[in-house]
Amino acid sequence: MSHHYADGQVSLRDGSPSELPGAVAIVATLDTKGREVSYLANIIATCGRKTVLIDIGTLRMAARTKQADGNCDRVASPAELLKEIAATTRLTVRDLAASGTISAIVGVAGGKGSAAFGEIVSDLPYGFPKLLVSSARPALLAELAIHNDIILYPTLVDLFGINTFTERVLENAGRAVAAMHYRPAKASRNKKIVAITAFGVTTPAANLCMTCLGRAGVDAIVFPANGAGGRKMEQLIAAGEFDAVIDLTTTELADEIVGGTASAGPDRLKAASRQLIPQVIAPGAIDVVNFGPPSSVPDQFRGRQFYSHTPYTTLMRTSISENESIGRLTAERLSRAEGPAIVLWPTKGVSDYDRDGGIFRNADADRAWLDAVKNHLAPKITIRELNCHINDPDFAEAAATWILKQLGQETDGDADV
Repeated sequence: MSHHYADGQVSLRDGSPSELPGAVAIVATLDTKGREVSYLANIIATCGRKTVLIDIGTLRMAARTKQADGNCDRVASPAELLKEIAATTRLTVRDLAASGTISAIVGVAGGKGSAAFGEIVSDLPYGFPKLLVSSARPALLAELAIHNDIILYPTLVDLFGINTFTERVLENAGRAVAAMHYRPAKASRNKKIVAITAFGVTTPAANLCMTCLGRAGVDAIVFPANGAGGRKMEQLIAAGEFDAVIDLTTTELADEIVGGTASAGPDRLKAASRQLIPQVIAPGAIDVVNFGPPSSVPDQFRGRQFYSHTPYTTLMRTSISENESIGRLTAERLSRAEGPAIVLWPTKGVSDYDRDGGIFRNADADRAWLDAVKNHLAPKITIRELNCHINDPDFAEAAATWILKQLGQETDGDADV
């Protein structure tokens, strides 16, 4: 049987009986990917899962639009139609997931379809299986990964029907998504959950915080401060997934200010304030700005201090003026907090590279961040300076103890932080 939801056509196909809840939604432009979708649906059906086919093709809609308004001088382009279809299909998919009709989703697409898939799944919760089989260019797939927890399966060959290459891809994708299904989080939790940000150069601090919280029976979820991680953390905080935040690693603001590759966008450092949950803010890795290989560094930064963190990651040391701007932005965003908040400052360095003898040690540049925070932070928010490095046990203990106190679960540590 088939149904119409918004502008996308949805068809339900039965597979073999299965204990797994919900069907697998398949999203594609059936006017161009029909053969691939049929092959994929059959693979999923042999694994015992039902499928819901969601057609986001533009040819049928274009024909309907033209018939409805035959005197129109201008008919919307396929790109415009696809954008409209994606927006309405997003609502359909959200409703199908909320009702339990689907518990996984897979897309089969080229470039435009991949972009549409990213829009369509944008309302689905974290952990809801989202698999995209795509022939799109790597840069587009990377952009999709920044915004959502999509599982990417690049085909490397174009999707033009069924052949020995696409059969391998679609069979693997079908069997993989058939084994996936979403289990919603329990409405009530018996443990508090704290979000923590980390980078390679602040990993010791994150590990120590997790240990301190774990001793008190509090779970910790660590997000990499690489742009995508910070963006997803903000989204999940806004969704009410966390009880508190230890934002150890605010380096994404450095990339936002200076123009690096790890910016988390303009919503970074906002969700916890809106949710009124306790938050510790620290200047973890604000000494670095991220770029790709050395050849990717913009010419405007020639002559600056760099370090090759990996063959694919080049770090640039932030300057005094840049750290002042980062500190000011930090203070302006944090000042909106109505819930409990504190800034912890490590006097002996903000990353593994920024310590005595380290390649990026520059106490004056670091201090510019602190001075800017002091000058622009709302008086209601406390700033505490700690005579240690950010990766020292004393710093993690102070951060975790303050959070535990706010959550009413302090241990025998210094609860007066």
